[in-house]
Amino acid sequence: MHSTYSALPITSSVELQTKFPGLRHDPPSKNLLEEDFGDDLPLILAAADAGRAADTGSGIPGAVFNLATSIIGAGIMALPAAMKVLGLLLGFVSIILMGILSEISIELLVRFSVLCKSSSYGDVVQSALGRPLKIVSEICVIVNNAGILVVYLIIIGDVMSGSSKHIGVFDQLLGHGEWDHRKLVIFLVLVIFLAPLCALEKIDSLSLTSAASVALAVVFVIVSCIIALVKLFEGQITAPRMGPDFGSKAAILDLLVVVPIMTNAYVCHFNVQPIYNELKGRTPRKMYLVSRITTALCIAIYASTAVSGYLLFGDDTEPDVLTNFDKDLGIPFSSILNYVVRIGYVLHLVLVFPVVHFSFRQTVDSLIFSGSAPGSRKRMLALTVVLLAIVYLGSTTIPNIWVAFKFTGATTGMSLGFIFPALIALRLDRQEKILKLRERYISWLMLVLAVVASILGVVGNIYTLKKKSE
Repeated sequence: MHSTYSALPITSSVELQTKFPGLRHDPPSKNLLEEDFGDDLPLILAAADAGRAADTGSGIPGAVFNLATSIIGAGIMALPAAMKVLGLLLGFVSIILMGILSEISIELLVRFSVLCKSSSYGDVVQSALGRPLKIVSEICVIVNNAGILVVYLIIIGDVMSGSSKHIGVFDQLLGHGEWDHRKLVIFLVLVIFLAPLCALEKIDSLSLTSAASVALAVVFVIVSCIIALVKLFEGQITAPRMGPDFGSKAAILDLLVVVPIMTNAYVCHFNVQPIYNELKGRTPRKMYLVSRITTALCIAIYASTAVSGYLLFGDDTEPDVLTNFDKDLGIPFSSILNYVVRIGYVLHLVLVFPVVHFSFRQTVDSLIFSGSAPGSRKRMLALTVVLLAIVYLGSTTIPNIWVAFKFTGATTGMSLGFIFPALIALRLDRQEKILKLRERYISWLMLVLAVVASILGVVGNIYTLKKKSE
């Protein structure tokens, strides 16, 4: 089985082991069945110098920033529109519940990755469910990440060049001209800013850019909340809906797809193993701490953004809430704050883009070149160029981020975030009886809810397309 990590010389501190030991013939020791689940066992890497890897790499803050960057991306821009569909109260509760379920699924993934000695998402799927489903999971990662990267470029184009309903930053600052042509702007951002970052070989090289991207996201949230609070105290905000609107077919259809859209906002599972493998002094307990801190941070950012965005724009909230910040907000320094919000978040997306691209490229390489020698620098660069070209083409053909999120959220997002982790846990537990009864019930609940939400989301998407074609 080809790994996406480079092979390392064997040192005296590494015991030669099979990468995918059969669980029946290589049962976990008793310590692995304890609650901490093998705290002293790092993953077996086929990548860096295993004798030194545990003492190098990123610390907990760097890992938190990288994992948070994998989560906080374009999804945050769709959450105010999702709250418009669900209402303030139900939307707020849904953001918290989705975050908690996502965190549980990450811990399950880490736990069984250690048990199976797997260094990637596809590897742990193969260990538990076989090679055919490993290929399915890798295709899901590819489709999901490609969709996310396309959405990033769509948002950058919307903000900088504008859309049919909204004015772009370039139009407001420089006036209309050739320089704000949407396709040209996206292309230049891709070539000048994104391509150099995407050419990096290791994900821990992106720790500083990840920290900066999280800081920019926090700035966006703080500014949005301040604007909403000022308008609330001045009585400029109308009372929001607290629950869903069942008054029209369109509103009911939106309800079917809004849960997958919110789920997609938390999907980061494809980056869990790479981040764990580059965690200094890695243990499952440390990775659990990373995932819990990250989840708490993301829930706070998501809830604040969704509430403030919905309060500010109400039923006029766009699928990409950034585009709403092109008009006078009715408060002092409105114009400056609009620029800060939009340009700051574009910079955030520029810094997030390479983190998502990293696992995208890794998975494509693993799927296409499975069984071949570890990839060279030239192959990695060629693959980067091809994938960026595909993402660019997608960003110029898909109309808006809501369309992209509806499909990826209902299919690949649900699969990667909940269905595969639950199946992995239940399958390996059936062989080794590792899960506690409570954990087994949670895994079944997660699986059933994810499958139902996925089916409803796909049905809603198909029905919406059918109605539009008529």
